[in-house]
Amino acid sequence: MTATRVLRQLGMDTQYVLLGFPLGLIAVVLSMTLFWLGVGLTVLWVGLPILTGIFLLARGLAVMERARVGPVLGGRLPHVHYKRAVGRSLWRRVVTPLGDGQNWLDLLHAMFRFIPSTIAFCFVLTWWVGAVGGLTIMLWDWSIPRGPEAHDLPWLLGLGDGVGVRYTFYMACGLFFALTLYPVVRGMAIMETAFARLLLSRVSDLREQVAQAELARDTARSQKNAAVSAEAVALRKLERDIHDGPQQRLIRLAMDLGRAEQQFTKDPDAARATVTEALTQTRETLDELRALSRGIAPPILVDRGLPAALTAVAGRCTVPVELIVPGIERLDPAVESAAYFVVAESLTNVAKHSQATEAKVTVRELAGRLLIEVADDGVGGASVAKGSGLAGLEDRVHAAGGEFEVFSAAGEGTAIRVALPV
Repeated sequence: MTATRVLRQLGMDTQYVLLGFPLGLIAVVLSMTLFWLGVGLTVLWVGLPILTGIFLLARGLAVMERARVGPVLGGRLPHVHYKRAVGRSLWRRVVTPLGDGQNWLDLLHAMFRFIPSTIAFCFVLTWWVGAVGGLTIMLWDWSIPRGPEAHDLPWLLGLGDGVGVRYTFYMACGLFFALTLYPVVRGMAIMETAFARLLLSRVSDLREQVAQAELARDTARSQKNAAVSAEAVALRKLERDIHDGPQQRLIRLAMDLGRAEQQFTKDPDAARATVTEALTQTRETLDELRALSRGIAPPILVDRGLPAALTAVAGRCTVPVELIVPGIERLDPAVESAAYFVVAESLTNVAKHSQATEAKVTVRELAGRLLIEVADDGVGGASVAKGSGLAGLEDRVHAAGGEFEVFSAAGEGTAIRVALPV
């Protein structure tokens, strides 16, 4: 720490402690007097407004103290949320502050802050007076009238006699106070701010931590629900695709083979034609099964990574696709799978519904997130309503802890933007 910063901090700590002492006296006098006056008059109902007023006074002193603590700690204390009266009822406005725990902590701080303030004030004032007075003794010693007995002090301390010895003694004391001034003043300021933080922000910090924990729990729960929903949608889609595609072809294949078996004895040529047709059905069935397997876990994604898999997806799309994937390294398998699914399903929707003439896919890694954008120049009007394909995409992205947005004004094309945590 540089000398300039030390002197600046020393000045801020000193003014904090010295100003805190009169503020502490004012706070304790006002808070104690008005509080016990309000308690004593509660039997007449007049005390409730007085108690509400003292709580507001304590809150104002607490706000001022949080601002004063800032320069000492290098940052302001976090903002505290107080209970607000619901409705415009005067009774609620009077009673609500009485039920706020932070108001009671502010009042305790106003009542007892004079204790650490007084201790810190005594130490800081003593050290400043000792340092300045000891080092400047030659400037003011001549102005102090002394009797003959004053000259006996150096002799009693074993320091001999004379003005020079007296100056040496006092300057040594002043040097000691000066060298220990910064740690003592800093320690006293930290002690006083610790008391303020304990009552004025610690409970609020705990509330904030609880709120963050609840938010994290809700986020995890929503991600779990989104994952379950996404898997259910994927399973239903897979079942539908298998039922409408390979299953129907296999049924027809079984029927063709049964017919060929009956034709072998009566009409061999017709049987051979039926078998040839069955072979064609077999090849088409295998192609459909391969296409379905790509949607589940494409081998190219596992073997060669996301850029190669997206290149293959873009190449199979019936709409011309501009693919921009600048230097994406291997990522977590779950992230790669989610990104592949987003691009593959989006391009499928482009080919089926958008009436687009071209599409653009951009994938880049930025600030710990994988950003994906799939845009087309189609008719737009896409919706994320439940039951649509985009709803399944949104669930899958949320299950991976990502963000999903759709921009699809009618006649202006569609843009899907996804951010996945890497």
